[in-house]
Amino acid sequence: MYLKIKNKKIEIIELNKFSERFKGLKFVLEKIDYGLYFPNKRWISTNFLCQNIDIALTDKNDIVISLLENVRSEKYIFKYRTKNIYFLPLDTVKYLKLGEKIPISK
Repeated sequence: MYLKIKNKKIEIIELNKFSERFKGLKFVLEKIDYGLYFPNKRWISTNFLCQNIDIALTDKNDIVISLLENVRSEKYIFKYRTKNIYFLPLDTVKYLKLGEKIPISK
């Protein structure tokens, strides 16, 4: 999967297994240039992240509910209507808008 922002394609990695979801971006030291997709997830924690990230929370149709910019470590994020969560590189969510479908291509 790829997220198309401006004229850039950002690779999105889907995490389905428990071990993959648990690890996520924990203890990743180098700057990320890809995103992570957590399907069927209502809340997320950013414990043990070694860098700031952007987060997009969407409903079951991938319509953006909330955008969080420059989120640091040790945060717990929960929104009631959330169905999918995207971890994205910094300065990505400023090109997305609330109520808009996330531009994902396969």
